[in-house]
Amino acid sequence: MSSVPQNEGEIILALEKWLDVEFTFLNVESLAKQLLKLPTEDRDFLLDWTRRISTTNTQIAYQFALNALKMIARLDRNVVEAWALQAMDSYDRSGLHAALKVVHDIDHSLQLRHEHAAGVVFDEVSAILFTFARGLSGRRLRLEQGEQAYTDSETIYLPAVVAHLESANDNFQLCKAMVAMFWAQTRFGTFRADLVTHLQPYADSERAVQLFHSLETLRLEACIARELPGLYRAMLRLKQLAGDAEHDPVWRDHAERLSSQNASVQDSLNALAGLYERGVAPLTICYQGAMRPDLVAECMAARITKEKALLRVKLAALQDELHPRQEMPDTETESDKPARFELKTAEDKEGEPGAFDLFLDDVPIAPPQDVRQLLISVRLDFGEIPPEYLVAAGPGEYDLSQYDEKQVDPDEVWQGTYHEEGATFYSEWDYGRQHYRKNWCVMREKDVTPIHDDFVATVLNKYLGQVKHLRKTFEMMRDENRLLKRQTQGDDVDIDSLVEALADVQAGQEMSDRLFTRMHRADRNIAVAFMVDMSGSTKGWINEAEREALVMLCEALETLGDRYAIYGFSGLTRKRCELFRIKRFDEHYTDEVKARISGIRPQEYTRMGFAIRHLSKLLNEVEARTKLLITLSDGRPDDYFDVYRGQHGIEDTRMALLEAKRQGVHSFCITIDKEARDYLPHMYGHARYTILDNVQQLPRKVADIYRRITT
Repeated sequence: MSSVPQNEGEIILALEKWLDVEFTFLNVESLAKQLLKLPTEDRDFLLDWTRRISTTNTQIAYQFALNALKMIARLDRNVVEAWALQAMDSYDRSGLHAALKVVHDIDHSLQLRHEHAAGVVFDEVSAILFTFARGLSGRRLRLEQGEQAYTDSETIYLPAVVAHLESANDNFQLCKAMVAMFWAQTRFGTFRADLVTHLQPYADSERAVQLFHSLETLRLEACIARELPGLYRAMLRLKQLAGDAEHDPVWRDHAERLSSQNASVQDSLNALAGLYERGVAPLTICYQGAMRPDLVAECMAARITKEKALLRVKLAALQDELHPRQEMPDTETESDKPARFELKTAEDKEGEPGAFDLFLDDVPIAPPQDVRQLLISVRLDFGEIPPEYLVAAGPGEYDLSQYDEKQVDPDEVWQGTYHEEGATFYSEWDYGRQHYRKNWCVMREKDVTPIHDDFVATVLNKYLGQVKHLRKTFEMMRDENRLLKRQTQGDDVDIDSLVEALADVQAGQEMSDRLFTRMHRADRNIAVAFMVDMSGSTKGWINEAEREALVMLCEALETLGDRYAIYGFSGLTRKRCELFRIKRFDEHYTDEVKARISGIRPQEYTRMGFAIRHLSKLLNEVEARTKLLITLSDGRPDDYFDVYRGQHGIEDTRMALLEAKRQGVHSFCITIDKEARDYLPHMYGHARYTILDNVQQLPRKVADIYRRITT
């Protein structure tokens, strides 16, 4: 609070304002008198939370204050905060009745004391854990929230709150250990056996699954100890904290056998029968989670069929690139036949899933990243690449459209009674609440309706001289060399380093050997997402200028070779947040993309936070050293008849940009709003935006701005 009410009069005035007493007729005088009886710190704390809750609903705030008065002496501050947030979240999900039930259910709030005091919330750590999971070798696993901790071999699921241990830091380390254990299941072959078939004959199949899971946990612990010894030491500490000991001596014997480097999932299956017959109780280890063979089998069946088709089709494209097919329809040459590729494990890297070399006709080939990822995934499923997977697909052999995810038409979904099928949900920062509204924004992606006209050709003709200059400038950027100093060998002497080295010798120190300079070709490893304002306020000149700017950007970026995507955004309240696909990262600058640029038209309002969060997520799925999010906008965040107007929208956008920064995404804004200096420094920082005085400058300036911020 900017100023904390101190006496009864000030408290009454503040409560009247926050609780809209003029319309709600709530009795704040009695509440103020009771608040004055509290110690100053407790009183200020409750007043602050009453104010925050009032931005959501005045009735909830009033009832919360009355109930909290009775319990403030018994509850820790963090429990009171968790109680307040739970009430507001319930209001968001289920309305006033559900929220008031939470407010009056004090006993349940007391039960949540430890969970919220020391627990780790999935929403708060998912970004860090996702980065951790992506840093591990093997298949690129996704991370999502679920009812329990498990993996289906493609996605790792963690519960909303993990509070098994006493401290928040230990619970976070526990989450990391869970992620590592589920990764190990995919990396070290737990699912290479048909678990459903192997475990089905047991009368108590659930107990059989638990025993097998215990055996695999022991085997995978040994694998992690060899692969990630530092993490394994942390896992041992977590087991000690949780009191998870292997009480039955039989488990120690199995742990020793399964710790062999040659141990496999088959060894665990072989040991299962004896344990089951002897009635040994399964192990309970804090980070092992659950095992769901049924879900794994379902997921693998779909993946194996899909990846075989994708790999063979991509190998066919690779064959065509290396040996173009003949155009004579009646003759078939060797290059027209499906090629058989060969895979050889790289020397000294037998166990690495991605350590292999691809050959065609005994000639080594550097496979594209998508082909390499497919090969890694197939190898993880089978332990090797089946020979039939390395034969390029013949023309028309596969219909890849059957593997596309079925998308709900957003325009159909928005019509009639609203439902959330097929939507993506994003939390939104509530400035008044000073906390996130969970799963608040309902977002859908949709394609811009393409317009096949002469717009792009007209723009290129209109800015012919400018386009030529941009291409030349960007070609120089692509081929530019950078002078590296203080090298151990090079093309010339580094005078500065030599002077410093001679001075060191005079001072009796050892002379450095870094005395040379050399020219180095700058390797550009950049992925950039352009976020284009498609709100209604861009109608007219602004919309045309945006489209012209995108055409010139694409021409320049195609010359430069940077990976880029273009998305438009618009919103009509939190229930209709739309992101418009113009060009995806994996899409070439085709006539279809040009038609989508031509088809960009103004939509609704400027709700920005969800778009930043979604594009940051897309950027994090791209392998690049530098990741940029560049926004083209004509004004401040705004939405229709919504609290998002004003400070709320600015603060949510700022928080989304901070989240992006923590994920390694650098943000920049290009705007034509002359009042932008009132809010952009707060959102982006003082050096991460530029303001154009005239909308007509946008096409001429935007490519030049991109050049400056990427060099």
